[in-house]
Amino acid sequence: MPRLARALLDLLLPPRCLSCGAVVSEPGALCPDCFAAVTFLGPPVCACCGDPFELAMEEGALCAVCIADPPPFARARAAFRYDDGSRDLVLRFKHADRTDCAAPFARWMLRAGRELVRDADLIVPVPLHRLRLLRRRYNQAALLARALDRHGDRPGRYAPDLLLRARRTPPQEGLGRSARRLNMRAAFAVADPARLEGRRVLVVDDVLTTGATVGECARVLLRAGAAAVDVLTLARVVLDPDGAAAETDSPYQAYP
Repeated sequence: MPRLARALLDLLLPPRCLSCGAVVSEPGALCPDCFAAVTFLGPPVCACCGDPFELAMEEGALCAVCIADPPPFARARAAFRYDDGSRDLVLRFKHADRTDCAAPFARWMLRAGRELVRDADLIVPVPLHRLRLLRRRYNQAALLARALDRHGDRPGRYAPDLLLRARRTPPQEGLGRSARRLNMRAAFAVADPARLEGRRVLVVDDVLTTGATVGECARVLLRAGAAAVDVLTLARVVLDPDGAAAETDSPYQAYP
């Protein structure tokens, strides 16, 4: 948009903070207070799952959870920590029709997982079951995946119909790590395995906690012929040293 037109539009409709609605300097931004409340994630992190380390680590270091129980995906990264400072930002996007947030969120995700986006041959969202999609009217993971494809250096990799939800799963709330994995078993299917052969897939979702959902997506994609699977999410629950989800009073405490 030309600079003059942008200035006129901002004068008539001032850009608002994505979280609290305060006037900000440019569209798709957070006000200073909301920005300070969000914990953006970056190195040092586990080379596999992306869980942040408290201290600097050598390149390629893995967290205790990935050493003891390696996930099926190769790499996972997230833009920011899911906690009290970011919860409302995520929930409004997921449940309050804030689809306008997808583009700025994708830019944050791209900064956190630029290598993952660069290496991907296909960008695939975690699918919703058709009944849940009908009720919600949009799949937030698909919005993020499409925006990532548009902002990446090689548009045209977005594949929203490749991974399907094969069955409707009960809510994950209150389930432990093993129970969540069992709950997600056989929940996904690949529509066209021929498209996967030898390709690296980037799975996109909004929040990662234990990795049960994206882990099952990765297993299904690998069995269907994908060469490797990476995961990129908007937010993640940071794990305690024993691998348990950090305490939070949000409804995402047991998010898959």
